[in-house]
Amino acid sequence: MADPSDEAPPAAKKPFSLPRSFTYHHHPGRPSIAKPPSSRFAADGPDKRPKVVLYSTSLRGVRRTFDDCRSVRAILRGLRVAVDERDVSLDAAFRRDLQAALKGRPFALPQVFVGARWIGGAEEIRQMHEAGELAKMLEGVARQDPAFVCHGCGGVRFAPCPTCSGSRKVFIEEERRLRRCLECNENGLVRCPDCCY
Repeated sequence: MADPSDEAPPAAKKPFSLPRSFTYHHHPGRPSIAKPPSSRFAADGPDKRPKVVLYSTSLRGVRRTFDDCRSVRAILRGLRVAVDERDVSLDAAFRRDLQAALKGRPFALPQVFVGARWIGGAEEIRQMHEAGELAKMLEGVARQDPAFVCHGCGGVRFAPCPTCSGSRKVFIEEERRLRRCLECNENGLVRCPDCCY
């Protein structure tokens, strides 16, 4: 039998850490389930600063429109502002909201608003950014780390409806039949409760 004093002392355990690729989108010092800094409720309560709203599309049907949406998104991300992106291809209500905000005028995507004030489309945003006017205009808005990606939706801003699981149908026991789910949009999606404000 070996003498216990002959055994080597236990090696100090190396702290477990994830590779950079897994931790890139999380804020250091906070658990991964923490709300983003642009969350609807900050530590002091609701954020009263005006919101930047970007109406865009994720469909690549018209390449120029898709590229314009992508470039405006990149400009806003580079300015580190929190953006409430509203993809009109995922929810028809966003298209109706945009038409109402522009009072029926014809429009092309993307369109940017700060609060209820219209800022412009892709060309106006590019010109203001190149002239340095856009950064000044967005000084008082909520900020967000450009590397942040929501853990709930992966940055898509939508999630499958928890009521109908995206099927858009709910079984009503009393009537013993299926009905249209009233919680989700025409695609069976709801706004992400973690990152949409």
